Amino acid sequence: MTILSLGAGVQSSTLALMASYQELPVPDAAIFADTGWEPKAVYAWLDWLESYLAFPVYRVSRANIHKDLLARKNATDQRFASIPAYTWNGGMSRRQCTREYKIEPIIRKIRELGGGPKAPVEMWIGISQDEIRRMKPNRVKWIINRWPLIERRMNRQDCLRWMREYGFPEPAKSSCIGCPFHDNGYWRRLKERSPKEFAEAVEVDKAIRDIPGFDYEQYLHRSLIPLDEVDLRSEEDMGQGDMFDNECEGVCGMMCRTGLAPSDVLRLIDQTIGHALAQSEQEAK
Repeated sequence: MTILSLGAGVQSSTLALMASYQELPVPDAAIFADTGWEPKAVYAWLDWLESYLAFPVYRVSRANIHKDLLARKNATDQRFASIPAYTWNGGMSRRQCTREYKIEPIIRKIRELGGGPKAPVEMWIGISQDEIRRMKPNRVKWIINRWPLIERRMNRQDCLRWMREYGFPEPAKSSCIGCPFHDNGYWRRLKERSPKEFAEAVEVDKAIRDIPGFDYEQYLHRSLIPLDEVDLRSEEDMGQGDMFDNECEGVCGMMCRTGLAPSDVLRLIDQTIGHALAQSEQEAK
């Protein structure tokens, strides 16, 4: 059985549509783990994907992370749902949200579909070549991760190019509205284009400030300033210009960061893919 882990962002949507156009083998199903706090644009795109794709899409959810954060509990009504918030001592709190609200619901659904130790599953992950550092085997031994975009040496821009060629719009960024990993550009656009969703993030930012059992104050923004007080202006707005708007990606980006020749970068990518697949298959035995 082959399952696509569908985040409904650019990369995983490209995988799904390429399969529907038979540029990739058609998976048995796609699974979208719903935290309950994605942008409205993501849900609208997902609705369309469900009606268009040539294979079923299952939505799974354990709880609503937005409501849980405000209530200071986790998906099982116990302790606080720990997100990677920035702490006053210069660190970050433990990240448990991905496993509780995404990974565990997906695994539970895969079991319902018949996957398990006696029926190993191939899991497609929408990671592109410019995110190669994120490749890693699945912790579940009977799930073997695959990264079709990296195998085809496609980066994010290649995905966008493919979607434009087929007449598809660029999907919205798929992530929780209040994820601490967002940069100023995201926060600024959210504040300008979706004030209601930005207000939800501000509400959570205030709710996590003083959590029982935590030694330090927590913030959604890396500056350790309340989100509604952060200066979100761009460098251009402040008259400094934007020197890094056209940052390299994919092989070019790896050349810039490592100093390797193109052939060496491609060989490194092939070695990384081979090692990751071999490790996944070994752990599945």
